[in-house]
Amino acid sequence: MDVAGESSRVTLAQVAETAGVSISTVSKVLNGRQDVSAPTRLKIERLLEVHGYRRTTRAAPEAPLIEIVFHELDAIWAMELILGVEAVAKDHGASVVLTESGTRHSPGAEWIDGVLRRRPVGVILVFSSLPQVFKQQLRSRSIPFVIIDPAGDPEPDVPSVGSANWSGGLAATRHLIEYGHRRIGIITGPEDMMCSLARLDGYRSAMTTAGLEIDPSLIAFGDFHVEGGCAHAKHMLDRSDRPTAIFAGSDLQAIGVMEAAAARGLRTPEDLSVVGYDDVAVARWSRPALTTVRQPLRKMAEAGARMLLRPGGPEGAATRMELATSLVVRKSTAPPAGTGPLVQTY
Repeated sequence: MDVAGESSRVTLAQVAETAGVSISTVSKVLNGRQDVSAPTRLKIERLLEVHGYRRTTRAAPEAPLIEIVFHELDAIWAMELILGVEAVAKDHGASVVLTESGTRHSPGAEWIDGVLRRRPVGVILVFSSLPQVFKQQLRSRSIPFVIIDPAGDPEPDVPSVGSANWSGGLAATRHLIEYGHRRIGIITGPEDMMCSLARLDGYRSAMTTAGLEIDPSLIAFGDFHVEGGCAHAKHMLDRSDRPTAIFAGSDLQAIGVMEAAAARGLRTPEDLSVVGYDDVAVARWSRPALTTVRQPLRKMAEAGARMLLRPGGPEGAATRMELATSLVVRKSTAPPAGTGPLVQTY
C-alpha cells in the first residue's frame, strides 16, 4: 500500500500496514515502550519521519513537567539555567525534572525512550545539536523542544537561545588593549565548539583592529575547567616573552590562569591581567575579583522556557534568539607594570 500521498493525513493504520506490523506495535513505538525490537522500531520511526506523522492532540500529563537535559549536571553554570527555567515553570504551574545524558554535543540514545514515557510538556536541551531522529521522535509525539545553547550554533530547524560569543570575545580583548596591553594570550574552549571559535574570532578582530600582532603560540584551546586553564597558562607564562594579559574562555579557566601565575610569583593584576567568561558566582568571590564577560545564562533559560510554553510552541517563534553579553570590570585587570597607576575598579 502506498501512503506517500498526503503525509498530513497518514494514519497509524497506514503506517502499520506499510511496516507490516500491528497498530499496537506502532503505538508502542510512539509511546516509547521498550518491548519492540530495534529493527522494527527503526523501520517504524523512519516511516513516521517520511510521512511527517504528528499527533493531532495530546492529553496533558496530570502534573505538567518541563524536562531539562544536561550532559553534566555539576557544571558551574547549570544552576543558573535551572533557576531560570524554574521561574517560568512556576508561573505556569509546571514542575521541572532534570536529566543527565550524552556528551556536550547531544543527549545519549538511552534518553529518548525515557522522555517519551514521561511525556513532558516540553524539553530544554543544553547541547549544541540534536540528532535528526530525536527531533522527529519528539515532534511526532507533539513534545516541543528548545536548545539553550551557551556552547554552540544549532541547526536552523532547531529553536534555540544563545548569546553573543563573538561580541564577548571582542569586548574582553578590547578592554585589555585599552589598558595598554599589547601581548595578550587567549585560552578559549574546546576547538570543536562554536562558542570557543566565536570568542577566538572576537579576540582576533580586536587585535587586528588595534594593529597588534597575533602570536599563534599565545592561542590555546582549553576545556573550560580550572585544570585546563592552569596547564595552558603555565606554557605561556614560562616563556621569556610571556604575555602581560590572558583572556580565558571561562571563569574556571581564568581561576586556573591566576593559580599558574601565583605559582610563579606573579601577581594578578600587577604582573598579569586576567579576564574570564560567564560571570558565575566564582568570578565575584575569587581573589582578586574577576573581570569577566557576563553571559546571561538565567535570562537565556527563561527565554527558552517561554518559547516552549507560548501558544503554538517554539516552532511558531523565531528560530534563533541571541542575547547580549556584557563586560564586568572588577579587580583582575590593570595596565601593564610600569605604564602608570592602577585604574580603580569595583
